[in-house]
Amino acid sequence: MDFFIKNERHRKLGFLFFVLYLVLLTYFLIFAEEMGRTPGIRAGYSYNLTPLKEIRRFLTHADVLGWRAVFLNIVGNMAAFMPFGFFLPEIWSRVDRWYTTTLLGAVFSLCIETTQLVFRVGSFDVDDLLLNTIGALAGYLTFCGARKIWRRYSAAYRK
Repeated sequence: MDFFIKNERHRKLGFLFFVLYLVLLTYFLIFAEEMGRTPGIRAGYSYNLTPLKEIRRFLTHADVLGWRAVFLNIVGNMAAFMPFGFFLPEIWSRVDRWYTTTLLGAVFSLCIETTQLVFRVGSFDVDDLLLNTIGALAGYLTFCGARKIWRRYSAAYRK
């Protein structure tokens, strides 16, 4: 277990939060009927492979769709993956680099998007993949900032 962070209490707590986060994320992205996730209800497959197409559509038609829908789509996709980037480096020290955490966030997002496509409970959207990956990176950067503040606070408290 040399690849885990040495502080066992933080690692266990981070692991617990990470698992809870993954369960909730999976529920909302695959199973939640209130999010329009009803397996097999779509007759065909729905996908977007053109980068920025849906983001542009949401921004262009914000007056019709409503700013709430725009906010939920753009900010919501990023916010949904911020915990991924925040908790993963806390529980697994091999992921303590921005590029590793971001890549794993992109791979996890790709798995979610592919699952939505295959089981027809959503649509495969390359823009969601992009926004989720940005969210994982933002979560990692937030983790780094929090770790820096924690270390500074801990050092000042020990004096």
